Amino acid sequence: MAAKFDPKIHHRKSIRLPGYDYAQAGAYFVTVVTWGRDCLFGRVLNEVMVLNDFGKIVQEEWERTAVARHNIELGAYIVMPNHLHGILVINNEVGASRRLTPTEAISPKPGSVGAIMAQFKSMVTKRIWKIDETMHGTPIWQRNYHDHIIRNDHEMGKIWQYIESNPLNWADDKENPSPVPPG
Repeated sequence: MAAKFDPKIHHRKSIRLPGYDYAQAGAYFVTVVTWGRDCLFGRVLNEVMVLNDFGKIVQEEWERTAVARHNIELGAYIVMPNHLHGILVINNEVGASRRLTPTEAISPKPGSVGAIMAQFKSMVTKRIWKIDETMHGTPIWQRNYHDHIIRNDHEMGKIWQYIESNPLNWADDKENPSPVPPG
């Protein structure tokens, strides 16, 4: 039987910047990692990422993120064996804002980085479960994601380079479950 929720024990500290509106226009560097850091999406071969069928689903759903939302642009991104790095750019939307319902108030704000990441992770999970019944019910992603607000062009350039060079640096990547020992 599952333990009853106790906020004193089960409190999870938010990793988001307090008071920041993650639905506002801006550029965001996001990283989402597989459950248990399992290498589900392919492998790095000769410093090139080779996607398997699951990895192709991740890539397709990431690209669909910008197609499905007119105010989203994608910058550099890379699907790695057990994670995705990407740059999301939220552009200003013209239109009226509305008050959130009580249910929406406890969920990620519509159009926010949190809402986008939740939908992305959900779509990938559903598609993987659909093509591989042995995976059904198995978590694909870790509970959360990492984000960084990109504040200027210099930061954007450094992050863009980091993303593009990720396969070249896989042997030393902290997400690599079997790094190559120094030698």
